[in-house]
Amino acid sequence: MTIKLTNSDFDAALREGKLMGLKCGCGGILCPPRGVCPRCASTDLEVIQLSGKGKIASYTTLFVAAEGRDQELPYALALVALDEGPYLVGRIETACPDKLTMSIIGQPVTVGHGIFKGDKYSAGDAAYPAFRLVE
Repeated sequence: MTIKLTNSDFDAALREGKLMGLKCGCGGILCPPRGVCPRCASTDLEVIQLSGKGKIASYTTLFVAAEGRDQELPYALALVALDEGPYLVGRIETACPDKLTMSIIGQPVTVGHGIFKGDKYSAGDAAYPAFRLVE
């Protein structure tokens, strides 16, 4: 099996401001990348660029950093329904994550990125999706 969109390629594209995904022959859109379509188990996937737009479906605010991560706390994570269909988890870019309320559910966002510094569990720095609320 050939991986069409590797995690390294996904990371590099995020750093360039592009959100990449995969399109299956069954019509499914995958993001983040996977080796097979979860709908039909096909490996016949085409690399595509997604719009990077969506709406917040859910969120949570974290007050404790993951083991090995040196992070500014608190920070908020969102589950975003991308316009193309898949859901993607990423940080919400906000100055006051502890002040967010349920009113952000359904709010439109665009995707950017942030960088996790390498830690004792990783092979180095990695990009992550970071969502900005559309005013």
